[in-house]
Amino acid sequence: MFTEALLVSVQQPAVQQDVMGWIFQLIWILAFIVIWIYGQRIQTTLMLREIEGSLVRLKAMRDRGRQMVISAIKEIGKPNEDPTARVDRLLEHVDIEPVSLDPTGIIRRLEHIIDVRDFRLKDEVRQMAPQADETQINNLTNVLEAALALNQIYKIVRHYYLMGKKTLSFYIILQIQMILPLIMRESEAFASALRAFMLGQPIGDGAGALVAARLMYGREKRLIAQDTVVSEIDLEGRKAYVIKAKGPGGNVGKPGEAIKQIIEGEEGRIALTIIIDAAQKLEGEKPGEVAEGVGVAIGGPGVDKYKVEEIAAKYKVPLSAVLIKEGIEDVVSTMRKEIVDGVEEAIERVKRLIRENTKEGDTVIIAGIGNTIGIAQ
Repeated sequence: MFTEALLVSVQQPAVQQDVMGWIFQLIWILAFIVIWIYGQRIQTTLMLREIEGSLVRLKAMRDRGRQMVISAIKEIGKPNEDPTARVDRLLEHVDIEPVSLDPTGIIRRLEHIIDVRDFRLKDEVRQMAPQADETQINNLTNVLEAALALNQIYKIVRHYYLMGKKTLSFYIILQIQMILPLIMRESEAFASALRAFMLGQPIGDGAGALVAARLMYGREKRLIAQDTVVSEIDLEGRKAYVIKAKGPGGNVGKPGEAIKQIIEGEEGRIALTIIIDAAQKLEGEKPGEVAEGVGVAIGGPGVDKYKVEEIAAKYKVPLSAVLIKEGIEDVVSTMRKEIVDGVEEAIERVKRLIRENTKEGDTVIIAGIGNTIGIAQ
């Protein structure tokens, strides 16, 4: 009896282990089947929740931007009527690019559309803020454009979110989910820009304009193109035309037209053209690092870049570029100390390029590109 009882007591744990093992195997099999059948749908649901959380943040930034535009116009412009309805209408503003099926003259047509857009926005702001001066109108226009960008980003993300939710298409949702971190970084940068534009503070994009402002400080300036000024200075024994957008309001000017006029006025006798602008830094690089290159360092839709390339090629004018590297969060937010330090280094790079590539008595052009908000003429 004792022996049989001992055998039963030894066998019971083994039987229990076998039962538990079968239970765990069954659970794993069921889990595998569920994942195999519903895995993509589960992943789609999780991605939709992630996008939905970001969409809530984008909506908050969009609403805050809208409210800041309305508050700034009321505070600065002292309008006779509530500007809310007009602001809401402008936030839905759409730019339609010219037809490109026949590329002949597309730059001229694109420039015309850009000019009409700029005039339209500034005229709308001028009507909403009758007591604002020209500098304040430019700054308010920049605030409006930042809010408009936030509104467009929010609506595009919302479109793909709702489309993906409606169709449960994994690939539609995957596309927006993959680029969502970059979208959020750009949106946060525009949200930071709102305050800088309202206060009229210099932003990272104005690094090139600040280089030009430092070089032309205390010198006589004249208007050479729309919202663009030039100053003639003596630099390293050379005659230098220094160009920047007219400040301190938020302007980018027309540097391409200014450079074109100077080269034509000098009949092509320009020893060197140096263009300074902010450039997108790569991950791992420090903000404010300075790099050199050749070519036309002018961002945007390409109108000014085309004009400079065309006239420089015609007269065989050498083109040099000095780039101040910045992250997307630096470009439209208040200028950081690292960017200011980069401006100082860029000035020394410009002087060295002039010494090494030209001789005394030559004529050079130095163009500082970027939004000149907060940077005096």
